[in-house]
Amino acid sequence: MESIEEQTFEHKDFSKSALKIASYETCIFSNCNFANSSLSKIKFIDCEFIECNLSNVPLYDTSFQSVQFKDCKMLGLQFDNCDTFGLSFTCDKCTLDHSSFYQHKLKKTIFKNSQLQEVDFTECDLSNAVFDNCDLTRTIFDKTNLKNADFVSSFNYSIDPENNSIKKAKFSLLQLSGLLNKYDIEIHE
Repeated sequence: MESIEEQTFEHKDFSKSALKIASYETCIFSNCNFANSSLSKIKFIDCEFIECNLSNVPLYDTSFQSVQFKDCKMLGLQFDNCDTFGLSFTCDKCTLDHSSFYQHKLKKTIFKNSQLQEVDFTECDLSNAVFDNCDLTRTIFDKTNLKNADFVSSFNYSIDPENNSIKKAKFSLLQLSGLLNKYDIEIHE
């Protein structure tokens, strides 16, 4: 596989001509449009995606190792199709609605100032993950490892403590109702 290192790609529209299948290391993708193109079989190592649109991009055998996503639109991504070897990334000010991370190990992953509505974290390992100021409306946590995860500043989550491992996870007192939703009770201040 060809290796492409330390290059910056700015204002490229990869929806018209797909990104070359290669290994990209320490590259920056800024204001690029990948929407509805494919990133399958591509490796990204120590790369940054800034203000990119990656919506509905196929990720079959895609490798994300130490990748940073900033201000990106990432709707409907199936991360569960990614190469699991070394999978690690952070998201800051991203929109990941309708994405799936089914059965992935995402220990210590940081989601910051992001919208994760209707995201599927079923059977994920999110131990020590941080959800910093994230909107988790209708996000699915089912048989998910949330040990030591930090939800203190996040909101709109619904997590069943009986169906997920939440030992030593951190939650805000104001959002505690998100742990009691299944009981259909009213909580008043």
